[in-house]
Amino acid sequence: MKALGIDQGTTGTKSVILGEDGTLAAGASFEHRQIYPRPGWVEHDPEELFAHVAGAIAAAPGAGCIGLDNQGETVIAWDAATGRPIHNAIVWQDDRTRGFTEKLKADGSEDLTLRIAGLPLDPYFSASKLRWLLDNVAEARGLLRQRRLRLGTSDAFFLARLTGRFSTDVTTASRTSLMSLDSLSWDPGLCELFGVPVECLPEIRPSAGEFGEAGGVPVTASLVDQQAALFGHGCARPGDAKITFGTGAFALALTGGQRLDGSRFGILPTLAWKLGDGPAVFAVEGGVYNAASAVNWARQLGLFSGFGEIDGFASRPAILRELAFVPALSGLGCPHWDRSAAGLWIGLGLDTTRQDMMQSMLEGIALRAAEVVAAMAELAPLGATISVDGGMSRNAYFLSFLANVLERRVIVPSTGELTGLGAARMAMLGLAGAEERLPPLPAPRTAIEPTAGWGKAARSRFAEALRRAKGWKEAGP
Repeated sequence: MKALGIDQGTTGTKSVILGEDGTLAAGASFEHRQIYPRPGWVEHDPEELFAHVAGAIAAAPGAGCIGLDNQGETVIAWDAATGRPIHNAIVWQDDRTRGFTEKLKADGSEDLTLRIAGLPLDPYFSASKLRWLLDNVAEARGLLRQRRLRLGTSDAFFLARLTGRFSTDVTTASRTSLMSLDSLSWDPGLCELFGVPVECLPEIRPSAGEFGEAGGVPVTASLVDQQAALFGHGCARPGDAKITFGTGAFALALTGGQRLDGSRFGILPTLAWKLGDGPAVFAVEGGVYNAASAVNWARQLGLFSGFGEIDGFASRPAILRELAFVPALSGLGCPHWDRSAAGLWIGLGLDTTRQDMMQSMLEGIALRAAEVVAAMAELAPLGATISVDGGMSRNAYFLSFLANVLERRVIVPSTGELTGLGAARMAMLGLAGAEERLPPLPAPRTAIEPTAGWGKAARSRFAEALRRAKGWKEAGP
């Protein structure tokens, strides 16, 4: 039996096919458009996304089960009767609701969201985006009156179109600010706070289990891409952690069977997964909004042409030469939760080169990730090793610098498709129901040990650059 893992991400959709012996083969791959209607707004075409998910399934006719991972906080509204989206998907990066969330915060509502959902008030999460659709898309209000409005994260849209079932899983629901981490159900108080009708939301199901059939093939897993990556890395015990360096950088660490309150550290409690009727497994999570997106932006500006140009640098670390880059191009996520922060280079001089700027950019992304990991370690013990994946994990300088500022061993798996692998393994688990039946994970590609003694000094200097990046932008409408 082979499992199809579909990774529906921010910039594209990729799939992998996992065999019972652990062999992993590449499946389909698609890129989709990034739509920027206004500054700070990010959208996708839902039909384009769905066509790519359906295309990935069509390209794997021998699959015995399907696992689907999704972007997390990205939302879609559609007509239940026709399945037609009534607006573009609003992407997790989008900050159009910053004014709304700031008002709720000023009214003292963040205590409620932190206590019940474990999440701060931020445009990143889904609830305020769903409210925006209700307030700004006239067709949404008409469909609501007719009881035909569907509101959900992107996975719920895909599953409804593929299987005819309107559902999501606990990991994705935990990213909305509408689900109680204690009951694992939609919370009436949170739905009332955001003005999102609970009757328009999908059923919440375990991450591994029955989601229906797509073209006769059972869909047996659905979860957020970062949780899928966590599973693909083989994280299984409390303290196991991974960082995925994709469009953003997202660190997750397993904490066990109980949620932790990370609010005073700016860390988010979240669901790692729920396997069938078993207990929920919790994690802590911290996100950096801009990682590879910052590097790609710099490439578009002409700071470098090919990735080989930034794989190594002759100079000592830029941060030790008083040059720092703060990757707050979409604001600062964990542990600051400051959308008023702005991207910043500081320490530029007449002798600064493009190479210097790119060196400091890679370092800034690594230093932000180290800041998140340090905040996590304040809350829960972490292991001495962290597993990393994503496009930036192919950059030798970045990995070496990361190990030194983390002051931990960095493991790089042998496959770059950890998210799709996690979705496929979760699908196998959802079908077979026993972890011992899962195929073995591939051996790591490499391990990088910290070798320098300047990690603490680099983090301290970077903290000053972070302070200067904060509070630059005024609150939006």
